[in-house]
Amino acid sequence: MAKWTNDAAMDAALDYLATATKEVVCSAQPTTYAEAVTTYMLAEVVIDGTDFTKANGDTSGRKTTVAQQSTVSITNSGTATHVATVITASSTLVDVTTCTSQALTSGGSVTIPAWDHEITDPA
Repeated sequence: MAKWTNDAAMDAALDYLATATKEVVCSAQPTTYAEAVTTYMLAEVVIDGTDFTKANGDTSGRKTTVAQQSTVSITNSGTATHVATVITASSTLVDVTTCTSQALTSGGSVTIPAWDHEITDPA
């Protein structure tokens, strides 16, 4: 018997990711909301559901793409290694991805490129 998951089930998970209210550039991989917005935060920008686009996955399944954010103010100097999304109202860390390692200087700005989270079909 083949394995299968309805796209609506994957879309429900992706809809949750799209409830994020902030995208944060971090100097290390955060494992908690506090680490993302305080300990490792180098730059942050407000986002909402319009910054997420669902589509078929690159390989299979479904994905959501987080839109590029341009000219994001850098608050703290350090080396960017991760980007996280969080829900401010509930202090929830939603998603974390890696980024190209890059030195950031407070007072400057950074562009966060578009990135996606993909849920593949069961194998």
